[in-house]
Amino acid sequence: MHQPNRTIKDYLLIMLKGLCMGAADVVPGVSGGTIAFITGIYDEWLDSLKRCTPAVLLMLKRDGLVKTWQYINGNFLLAVFGGILISVKTFALVITLALETYPILVWAFFTGLILASIYLLAKQQPHWRLPQWIALLLGVLVVLVISLSAPAQLPGYWWVLFLGGFVAICAMILPGVSGSFILLLVGLYPVMLDAVNNWDFIALASFIAGCICGLVVFSRFLSWLLSSYHATTLATLIGFLVGSLYVTWPWKEVLQTALNRHGETVVLQQASVSPAHFAQLTGNDPMLIAAIACALAGVLLVVGVEVVAGWMKKPAAV
Repeated sequence: MHQPNRTIKDYLLIMLKGLCMGAADVVPGVSGGTIAFITGIYDEWLDSLKRCTPAVLLMLKRDGLVKTWQYINGNFLLAVFGGILISVKTFALVITLALETYPILVWAFFTGLILASIYLLAKQQPHWRLPQWIALLLGVLVVLVISLSAPAQLPGYWWVLFLGGFVAICAMILPGVSGSFILLLVGLYPVMLDAVNNWDFIALASFIAGCICGLVVFSRFLSWLLSSYHATTLATLIGFLVGSLYVTWPWKEVLQTALNRHGETVVLQQASVSPAHFAQLTGNDPMLIAAIACALAGVLLVVGVEVVAGWMKKPAAV
């Protein structure tokens, strides 16, 4: 892999993109991979991740730290993941407070983000033929089946968090599938938010170990999948996002609850309802106008990121 000559300013810009990726990965339904894709660092990011295999340890022993660091594009990865980690720690608290205080508005904002992401990915689709339409439908069905039938609250055991990290990091790599959305579907999203906010080192270590294993295994497979079946893979990703709109729909009817290990009531199962039905069921204001405004804000945010990314990729004037 060619190593571009970069200045500190370049790496600060890459870290900024990492910050955006981390913020996206905290939000259920939004993918850090999508941010990497539209900001122009996706190919280099994926190629760098592919090189982080156990064989690197042998190279480190044989060729030393400097050559190994250059081989894996270490400066680039450090800038990206540094931005992601800073952003995750910062936004985890913000998202937690927002979901507790204004759940309808937050989910409406998430819905707008997903709608814009669908639009951006659809623009990248070179053609729509029968295999792509089938892949799109299968992607939608997979998400709907998981969201409707899977238990919504898995226990926060270390091995469960390890598997959650493995699956979530695979989703994070994909442009269009959110790792936090996967965690949300299986009920681990609030567990991880709590672990980040309270520095639960056992939970975080288990999750991070799963992420590392997922990176090593899945990055190479995804690279092959996108290069060999790009159009069909992209259609499947779009299907995942379309299906996730059911999950992020702001107005829900709670069907089943349970007590977690802290004695707090958590929702196990819920169904999407209309704003009017929500008001009738709960007696609460559905906040329809404000929700629409938040959804539009989410759309504008993603489109704005794409516009800024286009400016970033333009060559400087001579």
